[in-house]
Amino acid sequence: MDQLIAKLKKLEKQNYRAYQKIKGQYDFKDFTLFVDQAQADPYAPSSRFRALRPWPLTDLSWLLEQSQAYQIAARDYIARCFAELSFQENTVNIVTCGQTILDSTSVLFTNEGIELRFKVDLPADGRSILAKKAINLITFHLPKFIRRATIERELDIHALKRHCETYEDQEALRGQLKHHNLVAFVANGSVLPRASGASDKPMSDAIDFVSPESLEVTLETPNQGKLKGLGIKKGVTLIVGGGFHGKSTLLHAIERSIYNHIPGDGRENIVCDAKAMKIRAEDGRCVHHLNLSNYINHLPNGHDTQNFVTQDASGSTSQAAWLQESLESGASSLLIDEDTSATNFMIRDERMQLLVDKSDEPITPLVDRVKQLNESLDVSTVLVMGGSGDYLDVADTVIQMHNYQPVDVTDKAKQVVETHPNQRSYECETELREFAPRSFDCSCLQAILADGKFRITAKDKSSLRFGKESVDVSALSQIESFTELNAIGWSWFQLAQSPGWSKHPANELNAFLNEDWQKAIPNHVDASKPRVLDVMAALNRMRKARFKNT
Repeated sequence: MDQLIAKLKKLEKQNYRAYQKIKGQYDFKDFTLFVDQAQADPYAPSSRFRALRPWPLTDLSWLLEQSQAYQIAARDYIARCFAELSFQENTVNIVTCGQTILDSTSVLFTNEGIELRFKVDLPADGRSILAKKAINLITFHLPKFIRRATIERELDIHALKRHCETYEDQEALRGQLKHHNLVAFVANGSVLPRASGASDKPMSDAIDFVSPESLEVTLETPNQGKLKGLGIKKGVTLIVGGGFHGKSTLLHAIERSIYNHIPGDGRENIVCDAKAMKIRAEDGRCVHHLNLSNYINHLPNGHDTQNFVTQDASGSTSQAAWLQESLESGASSLLIDEDTSATNFMIRDERMQLLVDKSDEPITPLVDRVKQLNESLDVSTVLVMGGSGDYLDVADTVIQMHNYQPVDVTDKAKQVVETHPNQRSYECETELREFAPRSFDCSCLQAILADGKFRITAKDKSSLRFGKESVDVSALSQIESFTELNAIGWSWFQLAQSPGWSKHPANELNAFLNEDWQKAIPNHVDASKPRVLDVMAALNRMRKARFKNT
């Protein structure tokens, strides 16, 4: 510490760039401080610091004996404590993730101790260094935050254990879905609506969720015991109901529950298949050498849908592409809301069939494929559907949302189908086929990186800068944080090290993310572990990516 103070004293009133001289490692006796990056300008991205506190000084080494899930939640809790302590000093910032618990690099448990990674805005007057303020910040305030966030007696251990046990319970619930033949589970008493469009916190006066008895299942948790709630079965599930009754709210709660949530969120006992993918129409996106013949064929001008390429997809084409890409990447469930779907991809009704002959319509609508997806590929689908009764013919379960409460109307739907038979024609001209994954040219990533001076960064969760290319991922609604995008970019960096073509890029990425992935992320990068599904979904949106059919 004395060495750092001496360095800072010499920098008083110097140009801000002189802060570069403090980069290095400093001994604070009970922890080690690392200055990995010092900003060159007061308006540049913040300086990057790390602090490592040895286990014997924390009295928290018992955490190393807990499960991996418990440790992920404990690291998240410590990051939140550090954020709360440093809130008063707005020049210090550590990344946390709202209502969600992610496997993040903000706090790591290493063999040596607890490591905190955070940002610091170093003090300045214009572009002149304020060394006295910097000394006060780094050697007085910062050590207090570090010490209090990493020692047992300063933490609310009851809250820490509840945080970790809540995470463990969600992992246990998700682990039981397959055994019970479920896509998702929504516990009784859950709070689905959010406070507002700008807030992910629970609505204070929301009605607690209660499952209809006919769809109620009981699952076990290690810390709360048995929980009862709505079990959404594998197959084809429709969520129906009038406008503003909670259809999309239920689907949104399900799609967000590929993640675990903090205590008090209202969704902490809702879990979804971890390989569930929310898909939608996405006009203008690129598609790379993808076989879309299950859904689109005999296009005008003889365009090949078995090896489809475009830089400007239509709504129906983009949704078909997203579906096929998701299957290729390993998705086992699809989540779809009619409000964000291409109508002509979802349905072609009887009157339109009479008006436009099938020979003039290249799209095979999803209503004629969705049952096959389940029966042939074991892929389930959950659809919010308020405008087309044609899906009642193919639904295994129909849930009506009424005043934000679910009602099982499956039997009623069957009666409607029987008394009002559908007159539309079945439009599948071929059986649903399963295609081999496309190969990916790893060398194209190296070229894209080199063109853009090897920059990999995400400022928000809508765009990822990878080399020279900015990849628009705003449609990927299941991305929770920009930190996942950072990890996605660095997983591509790992893929770029492979020579030539990868025959199954999803498998390579999965292997990387299931190893000690954090060690491959630079110390100065805020990152959280993403799903392979999202890594591949983003890669499919890179306009200069090179895929080929195998």
